[in-house]
Amino acid sequence: MLIVHVHAHVKPESVEDFRSATIENAGSSVQEPGIARFDVVQQQDDATRFVLIEAYRTPEAAAAHKETAHYAKWRDAVATMMAALEQGRFDDSSLRLTPPASVIARSVPNRRQPTPLI
Repeated sequence: MLIVHVHAHVKPESVEDFRSATIENAGSSVQEPGIARFDVVQQQDDATRFVLIEAYRTPEAAAAHKETAHYAKWRDAVATMMAALEQGRFDDSSLRLTPPASVIARSVPNRRQPTPLI
């Protein structure tokens, strides 16, 4: 199992176009036999920040994904929309995935609230 986290910081004027293109790409990506899961998460308190969580059955599946027409279409469409892009990879065959709630979700801001003692 190969898990890839792609952190995208999108230009404010491109958020909706990026979101639409990315959801379309995710929908096509999950049809690939080598992809176990492809989630798109948009940060709730900063709509310009997205995380793509891509779960590949093998490292070869990740390479094959980048050869698809839908990936090339997404890559070309969003190239000028991003202010920054970072990628992290986790390679571990022991990882297990839970069923996806949906293709796109909103993240919960990481805000620590004091816990009442009484």
